[in-house]
Amino acid sequence: MDPATAAQVSEAVAEKMLQYRRDNSGWKICREGNGVSVSWRPSVEFPGNLYRGKGIVNGTPEQVWDCVKPLAGTLRAQWDENVNSFEIIESLTDTLLFSRTTTPSAVMKLISPRDFVDLVLVRTYEDGTISSNATNVEHPSCPPKPGYVRGFNHPCGCFCEPLPGEPNKTSLVTFFQTDLSGYLPQGVVDSFFPRSMAGFYANLEKAVKKFFG
Repeated sequence: MDPATAAQVSEAVAEKMLQYRRDNSGWKICREGNGVSVSWRPSVEFPGNLYRGKGIVNGTPEQVWDCVKPLAGTLRAQWDENVNSFEIIESLTDTLLFSRTTTPSAVMKLISPRDFVDLVLVRTYEDGTISSNATNVEHPSCPPKPGYVRGFNHPCGCFCEPLPGEPNKTSLVTFFQTDLSGYLPQGVVDSFFPRSMAGFYANLEKAVKKFFG
């Protein structure tokens, strides 16, 4: 994918993410607790679900972003139990890149290790919100690898949003719509995402405290 096409694709993904963020219709809550709410609605991208997580994290948007950002120097693989490794395949600009993420087995090994190749765009908005915007792509230097099932992220990412009057807190809104591939029972997939997203927020809270005190 040439840089001009990559820029076009990533901008379209970022616009979709904004639509997801603004559209509150059709969401059904599937998990709530500890200040975190996980909702879902049918995806229009693939025969699966779009999941939305919402929660307040104790930490500035910059601190939270440092823990979740899909960029070089990210702390993500150090705390996120659903990420084994994160590597940058190719950087097109400071905010546009191709990445490969590997995930460990899950659900008592019913879900075997996955890898994902994504085009990622980072956007910063006037109100201080920082967002990641990603979607699956093919990259010539990253064919499928032995030991991993290649999964596919449809438009996904997160918004780290400042909270007015609360400089040391961040509203984090996440969106996942992932095709795990392989022959997985739908019930396994449907139970995995809400649980893993709730765990993501809990582990992120601990990570911000650990790294930034």
